[in-house]
Order: sequence, then structure tokens, then C-alpha cells
Amino acid sequence: MLQQTDTAKETHSRGPDLHTRSYPKLLRRFVLGAVICSVLPLLLVGWISYLYYSQFSMSRMAAYFQRTVEYNRKIVESFFEERTSDIKLVAYTHSLDFLKDTSNLSQIFHMLNRGGSFFTDLGVIGKDGKHMAYIGPYDLMDKDYSQTFWFKEVMAKGVYVSDVFWGYRKEPHFIIAVLCVKDDTTWILRATIYQEFLSSLVETTGLGKTGEVFLVNREGVYQTSPRFKGAILDRAPFPVESFTGESGIIGTDPITDFGSFDRDRSVFSTDFIKYDLALSHPKEIVAYSWLKHPQWLLVVKQDFSEVFGDINHVNTIILILLHSSVVAILVVSVFATGYMVKAIKKRDRQAEGLNRQLMQASKLASIGELAAGVAHEINNPLAVILTENQVIRDLTDQEQGLSSEFKEELVRSLSQVDSQVERCSHITQNLLRFSRRMALPSRFVDLNVAVKDVVGLLEKRASSRGVQISVDFQEGLPRICGYPFELEQVFLNLISNAVDAHDGKSYGAIRISTRFDGADNRLMVTVADTGSGIADGDLERVFDPFFTTKPVGQGTGLGLSISYSIIRQMGGHISVRSELGQGTEFTLVFPCPATGQHDASAEARKEGPDEKAPPAPRR
Repeated sequence: MLQQTDTAKETHSRGPDLHTRSYPKLLRRFVLGAVICSVLPLLLVGWISYLYYSQFSMSRMAAYFQRTVEYNRKIVESFFEERTSDIKLVAYTHSLDFLKDTSNLSQIFHMLNRGGSFFTDLGVIGKDGKHMAYIGPYDLMDKDYSQTFWFKEVMAKGVYVSDVFWGYRKEPHFIIAVLCVKDDTTWILRATIYQEFLSSLVETTGLGKTGEVFLVNREGVYQTSPRFKGAILDRAPFPVESFTGESGIIGTDPITDFGSFDRDRSVFSTDFIKYDLALSHPKEIVAYSWLKHPQWLLVVKQDFSEVFGDINHVNTIILILLHSSVVAILVVSVFATGYMVKAIKKRDRQAEGLNRQLMQASKLASIGELAAGVAHEINNPLAVILTENQVIRDLTDQEQGLSSEFKEELVRSLSQVDSQVERCSHITQNLLRFSRRMALPSRFVDLNVAVKDVVGLLEKRASSRGVQISVDFQEGLPRICGYPFELEQVFLNLISNAVDAHDGKSYGAIRISTRFDGADNRLMVTVADTGSGIADGDLERVFDPFFTTKPVGQGTGLGLSISYSIIRQMGGHISVRSELGQGTEFTLVFPCPATGQHDASAEARKEGPDEKAPPAPRR
């Protein structure tokens, strides 16, 4: 049995250490749980969303880039078709004699340019290659075109749109020529296209700072001037045969490296995104499309970073937000779990404190029962002492042989015995009341008397510690309805705490005052001390159960809580104000009953004895 008790004590003493060692482990588990439950799913969903959005956005952007080049191709093709149709309409609907008339040709020339400055000049050329009629700003009537490339092409094909060339004008231009054969007469209607208008069709509007659009023929010669490097009729720095199919989109690093560009790594349409994710980002993205007539290559290119700049910017923000969220979750998890562990640690300490306080309260209850029993048992010897003291007094009166001086001394001694017995009786009665051995009925109580009784009990204890108790009672106070013992318990708690508050001081003072507030019909009791005071952070908790500022083992923390409950049950309230190092003041407020009720109750109710008291001495 002794061995089991020692083991239990050892386990109890090691309990806090075991808790302390488990808190860091508990913290790690909480943080790990937060990571598993929140961070990992967030990273998984975040990265999946990021990759999906990246592929989707870049696919849409690549498709938009491809649509841009297709749109420009249709505009250029439509322009060539319309201008070719205009020349064919003029050639097929008018006779040679009509067109050879310069005035008629001039009128047709102006009509063709009514919708815009499409044509630079217009001429009628015979099968010998010489002009029959000409309208335009150049002196070309005496020129012979029979050996030019375009003349041979139109004679062979009937309708011909040439590439850009220098010609007799000594400036870049291209022509549209239509062959006509009527009444055994062969002639050609030729028009020169206004070069600047063609360049305006492929302008770089909407392509940012690095975008450019240009046309290249089958031989790789620029048909329009690039925006940055190169000029019209210069040879492009890339092989045209690299652009296969009708249209497509490729990434390269840069476009001038097409000579060594691996076609197996070029990708088209939305597959470009796979290329982008599989390889490093290319420097340029190039979309192209082949025109049907003439067979020119329309190229739209732009720096990769500019095309996908917004997407990359959004992706960067997403990644920053994602990882910031992860960091925030980790930080919050650490702080939250740390707070939880601290709360658990605090609850454990409170639970241990409550256990100790409950044990102390149990001890106090046992002591109260013991005190009640002791007080009850002392009353009997006191009764015997009083009886025997009276017997001695009676015998002394009957005895005639005693000297008067001896009798006086004996009577004085017997009176002293009576006084001390009455004092012991008063002490035992107080002990019986405080032990609460019997439930006393409520009655009207004089506050001044209740306070005086408690002061009488504690005055010796206070003076032994150098604390002076002073009272300031207002006479004639109305009585209040309550439990005398409970009121005395309240004052006992307050005054005892005031005495204990002077620990560490060689002197101090406690001031107790009672006042009647007629305006509000209430009584006020003030208990003020010059003790150590209460910290501001503890003032709101002084009435909480088991809260105490006294050292461990010197207080249960139940006195003020019980006092608060008693006063609230009586309809009053208690307040406290304190300054650390200066002292504390408690103010109790009790409501007074109506005057009629007080008088009726005073006559109807009788105060019963608190406990069986020793018999009064016989006089």
C-alpha cells in the first residue's frame, strides 16, 4: 500500500513535466495537420489551375495571332481581286479605239481612283510592246516593253499581277495587266498600283512596339518595307521555303535564324503552346499566310515577351498570390496552433489549480465542521463553569468568617471569570454561525452591528500585524433584509483580505464607513485599506471563482466570489477600485425596504438564536 501511494505521488509530481514535454510535439502535430489539410490541397489546386490557365491563355493568344494574319491576308487578297476586276472590266467592256482616245482613258483613270488613290497610271500597250495611249505622271510613251518579264507573262497568261520591281520608273512598283483580243487585234491594258496604298494595307496597328507586317514573294524579296530592318526589294534574311502550308504559326529565336531552324520543332496552331512549355521561350512568334494571287507570303511577327506579356504578368501574379497564400497559411497556422497550445497549457494549469483549490475547499469544509463540533462541545464546559462560579459566589455570601478584604478580592476574581466565560461564549457563537451548521431565516439586520461583530473578531489579528482598523458609522441606519451570517461572512472576507494586503508592510490602516443615501433609498458600506493594491489587469477578475493574487497555499480565491453572490442575492452590488501600491477600496450598496414593510416585519419576526448558547450565570 505504501509503495502504491509513493508511485501515485511520483506520477502526480511528474504530470506537469510530461505535459510540458508534450506541448512542442503537440505544436508540431498541429502545424503538420494544417499543412496537410490546407497547404497541400492549395498548392495542388493552385498549380493545376496555373498550368491550365497558362495553356488556355497562350492557346487563345496564339489563335488570336493566327487570326490576325488571316485577317490581313483576306484584306490584301480582296484588294488585289478588286483592282484586277476593275482593270478586266475596263478592258473587256471598251473597244481599243475608245481606249486609245486619251480623253476617254483619262476619264476612266479618274473613275477607277474615285474610291481611293489605287492606281498611279494607266496605259494601253500594243502587241509590239509600245504604248498606244498613256495617262500618268511619267514619260513612258516611247518605252518598249516587249522584252520585259511582265509583258511576256501577260502574253502567256492573259491576266498577270507582277511582283514589285524597279522598271523604267526607277522606283519600286508593281502592275496589273490584262490581255485583250478583239477582231484579230491584240492589246494590253496595264495599270500600276500605288505602292504606298499597298503598304498601308499591312500596317502594324495593334501589334505593339515590336510587331511588324510585311509581304515577301517566292524568291524571298520584300514586297513591302519591314518596320525595322530591311527595305522594299531587299532580300529577306530567312528562307521562304521554311514556311510550308497555307498558313501557320511558329516560334523561333529569332526569325533570322530560320536557315538553321529545325522544322521538326516548329509547331502550328494551338500546339505551339506545347512547344512553349517543352522548350525555352522563343524570342519571336511568327504567324504567316500565303496569298493566292499573287503568291506572296504575308508575315506577321512580334516579340514573344510582348505577345504573351500580359499572360506572363498574370501568371506571375498568380504564382505570387499562390505562394503568398501558402506562406500566410503557414504563418497563421504557426501562430494559431501556438495560441491553441498556449490555451491548452493554460487550461491544464488552471485545471491543476482548480484541483488544488477544490482540495483546499474540502479541507476548509472539514475544518468548519470540526470547528462547529468543537464550539458545541465547549459550550457545555462553559455552562458548568458559570454554574460553579455562581455556586462559589453564593457560598461566599453565606460565609460570615471571611474578611471583607478577601471577599472583595474573591468577588472581583469571580467577576473576571464571568467576563472571560462570556467572551468564550461569544467566540463559540461566532464559530457556530460561520460554520453554517444551521440554516438561519432571513431577517432585518443592522449593518453597523454586523460590521462591529466582525471587527471585534479580526481586530486582534490586525493589530498584531501593525494594521489599525477605524470605523465611521452613521447612526440610525435603516435595517436591511438579509442573512446575518452571510453578511458577516462578506465583511469577514473583505476585512481579512484588507489585513492580508498589508503583508510586507510594518503598518497600515483599514477604514470602514457606513452611509445612508436617502435619495436612492439605499445603504452604502465602504472598506478601504492602504495595502499593496490590485493590478489593472486583475481588477476585472477579482470576483471570478478561484482567482486570487495571494501566494500559492494562502488563498482559495473563493472569498470575493462568494461575497459577490451573497450581495447579488440581496439585490445589491459591489464595486472595487484600486491603485497598485496605494491601496484598495470596496463599496457595497444594499437596497432598503419600504418603511411600512420594515416596521411590519420588525414586529412580526423574532430573531432566533444562532445556536444553543451556554446558560446565563445566576446572579
